[in-house]
Amino acid sequence: MIGTTGVKKDENMDQINFRQKQKDMKHPENQNEEKMIRDIFFAQLSDMIFIMKVEPGSKFRYVFVNEKGLEHANLCHEDIGKLLEEALPKDRARHLVHYYNQVNNSKETVVFTDEIEIKNGDKRIFESRLTGIKDADDKITYIVAVTRDVTSAICEKKQLIESKQIYKSLIVHNLDAIISVNENGRILNANPASLELFGYNEQDLMDRSIYDFVDKDGVAEIYRLMKNTLVGEPQETNDCTFITDKNKKINAQLKTVPIIVDEKIVGIYVIVRDQTEKWESNEKINFMTLHDHLTGLWNRRALMEHLQCEIVKSKKQNREFALLYIDIDRFKYFNDTLGHQAGDVLLKQTAERLKNIKVVNYRVYRLGGDEFVILLREHEKREVNRISKNILALFNIPFNINDQDYYITPSIGISLFPADGQDSETLIKNADSALLQVKEKGKGHFRFYRTDMNNAFPNYILMEAHLRKAIEMNEFVMHYQPQVNLKTGKIKTFEALLRWQNRKFGDVPPSQFIPLAEETGLIIPIGEWVIQSVCAQLGEWRKKGHRDIRVAVNISPKQFLQINLPDIIHEALLLNNLPSSALEIEITEGAMEDTSAALSMLHRLKELGIIISVDDFGTGYSSLNYLKRFPIDILKIDQSFVREIQVNEKDAAITKTIIHLAHNLGMEVIAEGVEEKDQVQFLVSADCQKAQGYYFSRPVCAEEIEQKVLYG
Repeated sequence: MIGTTGVKKDENMDQINFRQKQKDMKHPENQNEEKMIRDIFFAQLSDMIFIMKVEPGSKFRYVFVNEKGLEHANLCHEDIGKLLEEALPKDRARHLVHYYNQVNNSKETVVFTDEIEIKNGDKRIFESRLTGIKDADDKITYIVAVTRDVTSAICEKKQLIESKQIYKSLIVHNLDAIISVNENGRILNANPASLELFGYNEQDLMDRSIYDFVDKDGVAEIYRLMKNTLVGEPQETNDCTFITDKNKKINAQLKTVPIIVDEKIVGIYVIVRDQTEKWESNEKINFMTLHDHLTGLWNRRALMEHLQCEIVKSKKQNREFALLYIDIDRFKYFNDTLGHQAGDVLLKQTAERLKNIKVVNYRVYRLGGDEFVILLREHEKREVNRISKNILALFNIPFNINDQDYYITPSIGISLFPADGQDSETLIKNADSALLQVKEKGKGHFRFYRTDMNNAFPNYILMEAHLRKAIEMNEFVMHYQPQVNLKTGKIKTFEALLRWQNRKFGDVPPSQFIPLAEETGLIIPIGEWVIQSVCAQLGEWRKKGHRDIRVAVNISPKQFLQINLPDIIHEALLLNNLPSSALEIEITEGAMEDTSAALSMLHRLKELGIIISVDDFGTGYSSLNYLKRFPIDILKIDQSFVREIQVNEKDAAITKTIIHLAHNLGMEVIAEGVEEKDQVQFLVSADCQKAQGYYFSRPVCAEEIEQKVLYG
């Protein structure tokens, strides 16, 4: 009873207090305040407000809901005063009762979020904050729930988290080294790629200067980049060198980006990309572009670049330089005989010797094949002459290839700047012209360019173009030089000599076009034309009654090795009704270097009955062995011996020896280049059978031979 009375007394007191409050609220001033408060709660606040009365049995009754709350919970004004379970669907009510009970039991504020689908179908995220209101006995009698739409805040927070994660992933997982530094270049942070690149752990890098890891030659450039970055300008360089913990150099691409916080630059991101492998690859490509892959020397492209630069410098400083064009004598024969591998070894050894000549300011180039060029900078002609002799001396030492010593000689053509040309092309062309002269004059020495070397043709490219059409344009003619019998004075044999009368450049010396014909392979069709032309002329002379005449035709080493040569000769003889004795074949000692091939060809020619003579005997690679083995009929003494037989005892002795040797071997001897009476007398006394030269007659056309010799 006491308890009941007590309870009633409390309820009566609450009612009295509530009525008193209502009376107070009816006062005009209080009514205005109430209206303002209700207006704020019901209309102005964007938050949803729910005031729930806590009743026994974990029941919660709506006592106040503002307009936003009514709309959010899909309630109406009539639902105020109802229990939560009465106003809301069961699932929703059960969900909310769970959180209200947490507040009631824990007496702590509870916050939770819900994702709710609103009327237009969109899903929004709402955060609810439930706070208990306690009475004097510390018992929660009311719970105030404030719910607000936090969709935007949640999304922004989520985006911020994702951005941070993306940023972190970008930095942490980046393959490039990314280092953050302060305004003074002190390292604040470094990603894992930085640690791997530089070889340090994170503690070793922290608070150290970025300049500690830059090659000393590049510090000034990096400082400039950093300075520009601090004023808001990102920088980049592709030429930066860093040093690792093991003192290894890294060629890197460097980018610097300002770190901006609240519109203020607080540091710099230094992004380092290792370009060492790419740089080394580019260096290798550049090396290969400008160097010969076999010898490692500079190549033709490098020569043209360097030569152009040297011309500009030399013009400014009024100084001279020289270009040495070098060719290895008999390289093709060496290469064909011993094989390309041995040829490559020879080229490499030659390159090594040329790289080590004792002279300053020079560069060595390989243009291809066996052609080398030396650029001698700041050297005058007298010095170039001395250096050229030293280069020749380098080849006095044999080349050891596959444990066998080989003696090789070079030929050198030289052009000087500015005397022999003031541009790259002219200097190279003129050095090459000088080289060709060396080749024609016995090889194994050097010559300086002279202006008369290119009188007939301005260049060999143009000469080749004209030479290819010479037969078609009927520009070749045959001249014949008599060979006089020194005992009887009679002339029954001649040497046929080819002449080229070019329609544009006039008479071209054989010394110019024959080497080119050899080099280009045109000597084969030209040689065939010569055989046919000579045989046709012999046929004409025989028809006129001159049946005991023989003509010697020069056969080049290249043509001599043609398998069908005997067939071509035999066909020409048959076509003109000539006996084989009417034709003589002249070969040089160089044509017999390949002894097996030469022996086979000579036997085939002898089977036809052809006379064989050896031209320029004693000037090449003479061997007594081939005189014994080869079916040779005639030896021709070179004019270099005949020229000085009156004044040079050695030349006289050699000439006599050749004549005596030939007689003992059953061979005829013909002396070439006879120009003086004293020479004739010497040859007669030495028992030389025949002689030819300007003393008797220069080479003349067939018509003149007929007039002055055959009918003279």
